[in-house]
Amino acid sequence: MQFTSEQRLDDGVLEREFTLGEIPGVLWMPDCAPAPLILIGHNGGLHMREPRLVARARHYAAKYGFAAAAVDAPGHGDRPRSAADEQSRADLRRAAQAGEPVDEILDAFILPLVEKAVPEWRTTLDALLSLPEIDGPVGYNGMTATGIRLAAVEPRISAAVFFGQGFVPGTLREEARQVAIPLQFLMQWDDEGMERQPTLDLFDTFGAKEKTLHANLGGHAGTPWFEVDDAARFFTRHLR
Repeated sequence: MQFTSEQRLDDGVLEREFTLGEIPGVLWMPDCAPAPLILIGHNGGLHMREPRLVARARHYAAKYGFAAAAVDAPGHGDRPRSAADEQSRADLRRAAQAGEPVDEILDAFILPLVEKAVPEWRTTLDALLSLPEIDGPVGYNGMTATGIRLAAVEPRISAAVFFGQGFVPGTLREEARQVAIPLQFLMQWDDEGMERQPTLDLFDTFGAKEKTLHANLGGHAGTPWFEVDDAARFFTRHLR
């Protein structure tokens, strides 16, 4: 891990950009250390500097004393896209414009993304936990598809908050039975891009004995800000 820049922000948070091989990332540190860590995964098509993600990370660090880290997934942000990525994106645009089903196209796009992203998250976690200012335990907050696989295979993840607005392939829905850590699951009741019942069915599938569903009125991008504080209190219970 190489840190490439560092700045103290006006809320007291120390923001440090890093690279880990081909993986670019950002670490937000509170002014108290050592601190538990929250991994923040962006949604498909977005990147680690997406404004809502940055606001969430800084809030966790400044108000609740968590370290927060984000990385760009393969093919996102400034990372190069493969020919298969470009083809999947083109197929999605064409199908959406034609009003055709997109589930098979999303399967072909998201599963390879998860298979690449999860090992990168684990490598990043190795590097972050070697820093003296981070002592764990670790939470995950972000995209459900990646989060399911990561929570199923990574024993250092102790709790998770998933955003239920993203498409989850059938294979990963089956893997959700292996997610046994405490879980908070967010969904938008009127999400224009997701059918309500499959999202509720996915919540039922999770194997966690402690799981909570937060369903808010509104469309895909309408998750209210108070959910950030609710998530922080959830992580405080389980990571401290």
